[in-house]
Formats: sequence, structure tokens, C-alpha cells
Amino acid sequence: MSKRREVALLIETSNAYARGVLQGVVRYIRENSRWSFYLPEQGRGDIPPGWLANWQGDGIIARIENQEIARSVAASGLPAVDVSAARMLPSLPWVETDDRDIARLAAEHLLDRGFKHFGFCGDARFNWSNWRAEHFEKAIHQAGRECQHYRSTISPVAPLENQVAEIAQWLVKLPKPVAIMACYDIRGQQVLDACRNASLAVPDEVAVIGVDDDTLLCDLSSPPLSSVIPNTQRTGYEAAALLDQMMSGRKVPPTAHLITPLGVATRQSTDVLAIEDRHIARAVRFIREHAHEQINIEAVLKVVPLSRRVFEGLFKKILGHTPHEEIIRVRMNRVKELLTETELNLATIAERTGFEHVEYLSTAFKKKAGLSPNQYRAKNRKFPHH
Repeated sequence: MSKRREVALLIETSNAYARGVLQGVVRYIRENSRWSFYLPEQGRGDIPPGWLANWQGDGIIARIENQEIARSVAASGLPAVDVSAARMLPSLPWVETDDRDIARLAAEHLLDRGFKHFGFCGDARFNWSNWRAEHFEKAIHQAGRECQHYRSTISPVAPLENQVAEIAQWLVKLPKPVAIMACYDIRGQQVLDACRNASLAVPDEVAVIGVDDDTLLCDLSSPPLSSVIPNTQRTGYEAAALLDQMMSGRKVPPTAHLITPLGVATRQSTDVLAIEDRHIARAVRFIREHAHEQINIEAVLKVVPLSRRVFEGLFKKILGHTPHEEIIRVRMNRVKELLTETELNLATIAERTGFEHVEYLSTAFKKKAGLSPNQYRAKNRKFPHH
């Protein structure tokens, strides 16, 4: 029998993102190989464990977030995969969230709610935060809107209440209502605390969305925090697959493997329509609740006392697209959810999302997403399908 490989996992267990990555590694091992794990108890950015210097293992998966860990991993000479955006060892392959897609999802989620004013609250210490800021601002600018960026003037290790107070000062100066993307859920929770301190109503005056969908943290926030859902388990799964190849002697180039997020978990912090026109707000709500029922414009006009011409003109002026495009968009988002979260066949998905024919769904989906439904499912499901 071949020797069981020994793999060090230098990944913290203190947050939902890292735990999801670890679950993905475990899933890969169950399906493909049997490894012995070395998982030290460590926090994000901690120095490497002392035993690593003399360890005689076979491979490493690490969140390389400081120079000490980078030096230790490099000195080991072992096959290694990086699951950090810090990119401190460019010679290694790395697996990370696709920050462009994360920012795009957050921007679409907030734009869909009719906001005209936007902000980004990040943490400049981290590459992923800076990338999310860049892509979020770009998406907002492409929609013809402006985005304000919070830039801290105090030390990141300053007391939490000082950071929250500075965020509150920034929020108070922004035009209202305003929609804020926080770089991750912890920052999102701080933004909600700042809103409470400044007596700003959430979500009516300030809507907030985070990233990571740390369900415990999001549900404990006041009010509960909406969040972009990264595909953390796929991240860990892909990292383990790459390491397996490297430990088998195959050459793996030091390129980025970016994992698409799964969607948005909507909670109370963004559960609002910032549309002043009550007829258009009512129409949007009706479309989002009934799009899967094969509704058309005539069905929408039954809930708003406007002529078709006036309604369509006003709708496009406020939301930037037609009511028909909104119906298709809502249906397509539901199709994407069902493709990634279920094993339902395409005929059943078409039936559940208001498409009369599978062929029409497939054609419309490819036009919108750039991939066929099956290609989209393969690329975005939690784990590769065997």
C-alpha cells in the first residue's frame, strides 16, 4: 500500500471563510485521496507553528498572510498552494475568491434596490479589500452613479470604538439614502454599529451589504446583515486538487485560480426599495414576487394605475431598464440559483422560473450569462461533479 500523505493546513479556524475552505479540503480528501492532516490552532496572520521548520511532510495548503509564514513555506521546499490574496509567494499557485464578481454582485444587489448614492467601506491593509473597492466603484460608475470611499485616518489596531466613531462621521456626511458595500462582514457589522451610534435608520437611510455570509455574525448584527456568499468550499476543494497534482510530481504553474461567488444572502440591512415613486416601487415588488409565474407587462399594469406608455417610460427613467428586462433579470437570477444549489434538470428549472420552453431558456440564458446553463452549473457549483 502507498504511504498516506501528510499535509499541513496553515489555515485559521476562527472565521467562516477559512472554515469553509477547510471543509472543501476535507470534501476533496473524502472523494479522492487519504491524507493525514496537521492543523495547528492559529489565528489569521499568526506566525507559523514551531514544528514546521523540521517537519517531514508531503505538502502544505496555507493562508500566507505575513512574511514569517511565507519564509517558512518557502524554506520547507515542499509542494504548496496558497489560499490568501496577499500573494506573498508569487512562485506558488493560489486559489482565491473572484473579487471582481463579488463586487459586481454587491453593486447589482444595491442598484436593483433603486439607490442613487453609494459608498465603499474597506480595510486598505488587504489586497482583497482594495480589489473589491476598485471593482465596486467601477460597477457603480458604469451605472452612471458616484461612489464615496471610506479611508481610515486612524491605526487599524486602534480601539474598535474609535474606528466605529470615524465610520459614523463619514456616514453622516453622505447624501441619503445611501447604499454601502463593506469589504467583509466584520466591517459590515462595524458600519451597522456606526449607523446606530449616529441614529441613522437601516435600511431606509443606509443600506449595508458585507461579504463572506458568516451566518452567525450576519444574524447577530442589528439589523441582520445582507452578504455576498463566496464559494469557500469550492476554493478549498480546488486548492486540495492542485496540491494533489503537485505531490504526484506534476508541474502546476503559479497562476491564480479565482472562484466565482454563489450569490447574495438578502437580510434586513438591504431589504428596501429606495424608489420614491410609489407606483414604480409597487411594480418592482410585484415583478420580484411573481416573475416566475410567466407574468407580462399587462399583469404588472393591473397593480399600477398608469398607462403602458407612461409606466414604461417612468420605469426606464428610474431603474435604467424596461419592465420586461426586469422580469427576465429576476427570472435569470432564480435560474442561476437553481443551477448552482440544486440538481434539478433544465426542464424543471424552466417550469419553476416562468419559461415555457427549455430551448428558449437555454438561448436566453446563454445570451445573458455568456455560458450555456450546463456550463454555468459546472463552473459555479460548490464542488466539481464526478
